[in-house]
This record gives sequence, structure tokens and C-alpha cells, in this order.
Amino acid sequence: MTVGTLGRDRDWPAQSGAHRTALWLAAAFHAEREQWVLWLPVALGAGVSTYFALPVEPVWWIGVLWAVAGVALAVLAGPTRLGTYLLAWVIAASGFGFAAAQLRTASVATPLLAERLGPVEVAGRILDRELLADGAKRVVLGELSIAGLAQAETPRRVRLRLNARHGEEAALGRRIAVRALLQPVSPPVAPGAYDFQRHAFFQGIGATGFSIALARSLRDDAPRWSFWIALERLREDVGQRIRAGIGDPVAGPLASALLIGDRAGIPEDVQEAMRDAGLAHLIAISGLNFALVAGILFFVVRGALCLVEPVALNYPIKKWAAVAAFAGSAFYFLLAGPTPPTERAFLMIGIVLLGVLVDREAISMRLVAWAATAILLVLPEVLMGASFQMSFAAVLGLVAAYEALRDRLAALREGVGPLGRVGLYVAAVLLTTLIGSAATGIYAAYHFNRFPLYGLVANLVAVPITAHWIMPLGMLALLLMPFGLEHWALVPMGWGAASVIATAETVAAWPGAVALLPAMPLWGLLAASAGLIWLCLWRGAWRVLGLAPVLLGLMSMALARGPDILVAGDARLMAVRGADGLVLLSGKGASRITIETWLRRAGQSRVEQARSGRGPDPASASFESAEASLDCDALACVYRRQDRVAALVRDQAAVAEECVRADVVVSLVPIRRGCRAPAAVVDRFALWRNGAHAIWLERDAAPLIEHVAAGRGERPWVARPPSRAREPD
Repeated sequence: MTVGTLGRDRDWPAQSGAHRTALWLAAAFHAEREQWVLWLPVALGAGVSTYFALPVEPVWWIGVLWAVAGVALAVLAGPTRLGTYLLAWVIAASGFGFAAAQLRTASVATPLLAERLGPVEVAGRILDRELLADGAKRVVLGELSIAGLAQAETPRRVRLRLNARHGEEAALGRRIAVRALLQPVSPPVAPGAYDFQRHAFFQGIGATGFSIALARSLRDDAPRWSFWIALERLREDVGQRIRAGIGDPVAGPLASALLIGDRAGIPEDVQEAMRDAGLAHLIAISGLNFALVAGILFFVVRGALCLVEPVALNYPIKKWAAVAAFAGSAFYFLLAGPTPPTERAFLMIGIVLLGVLVDREAISMRLVAWAATAILLVLPEVLMGASFQMSFAAVLGLVAAYEALRDRLAALREGVGPLGRVGLYVAAVLLTTLIGSAATGIYAAYHFNRFPLYGLVANLVAVPITAHWIMPLGMLALLLMPFGLEHWALVPMGWGAASVIATAETVAAWPGAVALLPAMPLWGLLAASAGLIWLCLWRGAWRVLGLAPVLLGLMSMALARGPDILVAGDARLMAVRGADGLVLLSGKGASRITIETWLRRAGQSRVEQARSGRGPDPASASFESAEASLDCDALACVYRRQDRVAALVRDQAAVAEECVRADVVVSLVPIRRGCRAPAAVVDRFALWRNGAHAIWLERDAAPLIEHVAAGRGERPWVARPPSRAREPD
């Protein structure tokens, strides 16, 4: 045997194994051709994600050309060339997603306030109003005029906080004038953190602020009736009647949130307890609420029609009941307000009821896919938010699991007595909670850096109370409100809400109730999402291949290293990582949300900071730590890590000295002269232009610096300091 032959013989097993693997994958793919259509929203989402990931705004025709090219390629290839045909439709669908995102951005475009303005006179109509726990009101004004701003520079809407002294002049639909301080919507407080500006942009909000005087009503000679304002008034009135009928200052607001999604007045400690106990999903109007509304209406209407024998025998009363249930669900959707969970739930319940009308089973993964497709085409920006991601992840996991277990569950229900049915119900609640928590845990880790460890126990108690006590009584209260008799249902409903609160507070108080997690990198989220989708959309044995990217995504939190230094864009807060990995904070006048976001992304809490004496108090003016790696005086701090020296300068007098001896200089004051010795310099000018900075010190390489502006690019929702603006002091 020659060397060449031996080499070929040795290669043959590898080639054969790869070939067999390819054939197996191709056969598995073809065997699941009924599942191919489920990947339509995934392709749409890829196009939407591509649009939002771009550093600059693309020209308007890119998405259209992309979609048309995909359709043309599909037509040319035809179904006979299956591989090319499917690839072409993936290209087309992603192009449609890209184009939908472009169209949506153009339709909501608004001028953005780029610098602080005021005090200034602001006049507009109150389009939305939220009553806060302290009696203040947060309002959204439209039809704006702002003194000193040309109409072309005036945002479509602004969000203002009005103090508790404002009364009827701050009613929904009123045109008011108020003297206020305006400021740009806050950018992300750290690279990779939540983008408040993008969220506000797609709501048409270009500025925020607060009043410094009482508002006055403006005479409106031609008042216009608005369906949406009337609906907001109804929603606000319903919420007030729920809270007044229950009477309890804690249970009332929670019942209002559970029933119509109005969270105003829920104390922060109760909301935190709900999150830590894994019950936050109950506050969001979701599939449970819509299923109960539609189910109650469906069975009540059908039962009433069954009592009329001529109607029951001669007409399709089941379909009539489905129409009534859909009408009730539509009204409930409008009352609860359009959010990603309510939109998804309403679409899905609508398709289920449509299935009843056409005599087809509608509860399936296709239902989820079509609901996701509709939402992504109409509101593509929701893909980037936690609400959409967690909502659809939970539904994906639950539908996939129950489709796989359908036959076994049906067999278990056969011949089971009353006690067995109770046991099956408890098991179903546990299984549902376990699947939902596992599916949404990825996104909870990415967006909120926390995972409730005792959610199974809390949900086992709270979900039955909500489903069988609170929501039915809430539906009854809504029906009784026109007659002024809602208190008969609201009082016992309040007992149920109080029980949910007690459950949340009890479970949240258990030791180790919530696991705090470090920030997950974006690539980890993408890997875990791809694995979850693969697991849920396929039915064959190869679906288990999705476990690998899911595990990789979860591991990314341990693989990623947090920044050594963080500096806020407003130069009011700095943070460094201590030798034990915990974050040390220093700042004066820093915002609470900045502190909490930094600690949360580091997998820490304010309680942990307080116990370690590391100064989470925003009023602290210096790092409070005995760390050997950190040496501070009144002018600056010297931080040592990875055999590097970083100077954290607070006063102009320290700039010259630190520029000579430090490898990295971070200055909260402008450096107006050259500072050439360090490997990197971040001063007040850089913070003003580019926002918050994160710095990684490297032992054998230049420091890695990321800032907020680099990750956001030049997009319509990014407010940049104008060149004419006054330089920072």
C-alpha cells in the first residue's frame, strides 16, 4: 500500500462520516416540511434586527429592493429547485422585515430635543396621563408649541411630570400651558444598557421634563373628540373605581394592574417583591387574562343560547358565542391598552376564535407564528424589547412542550377521579411555571440580570388565586360597573389581591430568593435565542441540537468580563471593579437609575453594596473602600489593576500630574491641554460627546474603551449634542 493510498484510506472514514451527517440533516429537514412556515417570523425578525444593528440610517429603498430581489429569485428558481427556492423566500421575508422597520421609523419620526431647555412655556393637549403613587401626574402632551422652538424643531410629543397640586386642569384631553424645564430623553447609562431614547422615539416622544409652576387650561374654540382620549378616560375611570371599591392602598392598585394593566400606585417594594418571587408576569396583561375573558363570555353566551330550544336546535350557537367572545376580547384589548403582551394575546385568542368559526383547531405553533408575523410587520421595534421577547419565548416553550406531551396528558386524564384531577391541575401549574420560567429566564438574565429561584412555589399559590378568584371577580366587576354595583365583586377581589401580595412578600423574603447575574453579552443572547427557537419549532429528534447554543448563551455570562472602570455621561458617577470582583461606586448627585443599572449589570444589589461599605449612596463624594488597588485624595484617585495605573481625576489641579504617571486618565473635568503620556484619555469633552464610557484594562495591550455613542450610531432616535451647544464646564 502506497503512502498516497494510505492517506486516502485514512481520510475516507472522516469524509464518510461528514457525508452521512449531511444526509441525516437533509432527511430530517425534509421530514419536517410542515414546520418550514414557522420560520417566517424568524426570517422577518432577522431583517428587523439587521435594520436596528446598522450604525447609520439606510436609504429608503434598501428594504424594498431586498424583499423584491428575494421574491424574484423565488419565482425564477421555482419549487423544483427546493434549496434555492427556500433560501429565496428567507431572503424575501428578511427583506420585508427590514422594510417594515424602515417604514415604521419614517412614520413615527419626530424631532428630538438635544440639549436642556428652559424654563420655557409649553402648550399642548394631554394625550395620556398616569397617576403616580405620590399624587403627582405623568402626562404626555401632543399638538405642541414650545416657546423659542420653531415648529420644525418641536417634538411631536413630550412627557412631563406635574406635581400633586395639579387638579382638573390636568385632565385627559385638555389643552394646557405650563412652564417647564425640558431635557433630552436619557440615553443608555452604560454601553449595552437599555436605550430609553429609542423606546421614546417610537412613542413619538422627543423630550421629557417637569413643571415648575401650575398648568393653566387653554380655551379651545374647536375641541375635537378623540376615540383614543375617550378610551384613556374610560380606562382611568375604571382604574380609579377599582382602587376605590377595594379601598386597600396596596391591594387596590395591584387589582387594577391585574385586571386592566394600570400599575399606577403600586408601591415600589411590592413591585420588587413580585419580581423577586417570579410573579411579575401576573401584572402584565397576557394570555391568561384574555383566555379568561374570552372563555367566560364564550361559555356564558353559549349556555344562555342553549336555554332557548328553537335557537339551540336551528342555529350555530357555538359560532355565535365565538363572535361574542371576540367582541368582548376586542373591547378588553382596547381597555387594557396596546402593549406587546396584549397584542400577542389578542391576536392569538382571535385566531383561536376564528378556528371555531371555520371548524378548525387553532391552538398550535402556527397560531404563534402568525401572531408574531403580524406584530413584527406592524410594530417591528417591539422585537428589541424585553416584553416581546419574554412573551413569545414563554408561549413558544409552552406550545412546543404541550404539543409534545399532548398524547401522554390525554392518557393521564382518562379515568381519573376528582382527587386525581386536582393532582393533575397542580402538576400542570408546576409544569407550566417550569417551562415558562426556563424559556423566559434567558431574557430575564439579559435585560434584568436576575432570576427568581422560588418562582415555582410562588406561582403554585398565586396563579390559581389569580385565575379562579381575582380575574372572574374582576370580569364580574366590569359588568356591574354601569349599574354602580361593582363593589359586590371588588371587595372579595381585593381579598385575592392581598393574598397574592402576601405570597410575593413571603417568598421574596426567603434566603436566596433571587439570583443576581452579571450582564449577558449580545452574542450570548443571540446564541441562546437561536437554540430556543430550534428546540421549539422542530419536532424531530434533531431538535435537541438546540441545547448546545442555549447552554453556550448561558455560559456567556461567565465567559464575559465586566469593565474595570465605568464613567457616567454626565460625569456625576464613576465605578471601578475591586479585587474581589465587586463594584465600588463614587459620585455626587448621580441618578438612582444609573447606580441601580450599573450594580444590576454587575450582578450586585444596593443591599450588597451597603453591607460591604462600598458607597452606593448617590450623595457620597469619594470611594469608600480600603481596597489596596484604590488610593484617593480630594483631587483624584489612582486605581491599579492588570499591572496598569488609571487616574480618576475630579479636579483640574490634578490633571498635569496624573497625565505624567498614569496609563489611563479618566477626567470628570475637561482637559484643555495635551495629555500625551497615557495610553488613553477620557475627559469631560468625550463624555459630553459620546456618553457613558466603559474601560477594560489589559496587562499586555492597550486598554479597550467602549462608549454609548459607538454602539448606537447615527440613527433617527439618537439625540446628539448640537455643535452650537455650550461646551461642558
